[in-house]
Amino acid sequence: MIELILTAAGAQRVRFAISPLEEVLGAVQTLLGVRGHPANLPWASGVAVPDVPELAAVLSARHYITEFLSPPPDDPETTAEAQLRVVRATPSAQVALELGMVDADLSGLPADPATARDLLAGQLEQVWHALLAPEWPRLRELLAADIAYRTRQLGSGGIAAMLAGLHPRVRLSGTSLLVDIRSRERLSIDSRGLLLIPAVFAWPNVGVVTVPPWQISLLYPARGVASLWTSSAVPPEPLAEILGRTRALLLTALDAPAATTDLARRHGLAPATVSAHLTALRGAGLLASERRGHQVLYRRTDLGDVLLTGQL
Repeated sequence: MIELILTAAGAQRVRFAISPLEEVLGAVQTLLGVRGHPANLPWASGVAVPDVPELAAVLSARHYITEFLSPPPDDPETTAEAQLRVVRATPSAQVALELGMVDADLSGLPADPATARDLLAGQLEQVWHALLAPEWPRLRELLAADIAYRTRQLGSGGIAAMLAGLHPRVRLSGTSLLVDIRSRERLSIDSRGLLLIPAVFAWPNVGVVTVPPWQISLLYPARGVASLWTSSAVPPEPLAEILGRTRALLLTALDAPAATTDLARRHGLAPATVSAHLTALRGAGLLASERRGHQVLYRRTDLGDVLLTGQL
């Protein structure tokens, strides 16, 4: 069990961020069979592990795979390139410390920590471009939607309500956040606060970054992964007769918030067509929209949920 004490200063700095490199690590571990959500099988069945034997050795560990290979991101806009710069700037002593904690055979790594760091950074970059960069718009949209959902929870029910839904192994007890995992630690969250990082490939695990000097961070499975790799939704026929097939399709597809361009790509429709239908559904009260950065995300309203489930 890890106990994270929410100090007065730390409780004021609970925030969310997106980590592209965390998805790289999770994707490789999924392909290695170390972790995996059944919903990710359509993706995993169509790709192969790139030739990155040293990175694969680190990620074959069952309990600890380093922090420096996925440094805590600054915010939801953090890029893979920015994180890779942090990886390559990690002090040799920190690299040696963390690699020494990895429960895997790392005899194939260079003995010099700086050389090992640069080799692993290069392999991270290789995997990013080969596997994740082409899918990043879709993954990032899902992660942003999760953050938007949690932020609404935080605003309406406070930190306790938001944390309660993160993961079955995470709970708030008084002023402490308890994470039921193998490690045993008791730490106070400092003035940097608590960083919450949703991840597509995290399931079924939850992870905690506690190794200094990194900011204390909680990594948890993002919502909506079950529908991530599906190319289309099948609307109920009665609903299609009422709304029209395309509008019923879009309403059915919005189990998780999505942007116009992603819906258009996912269903092979023109963005202008999708935009017009989304506007009509929003006007009828079946959808709501919310700006997130440069995108507008659409989600079903309670009325939309009732209409959809009432037809099933």
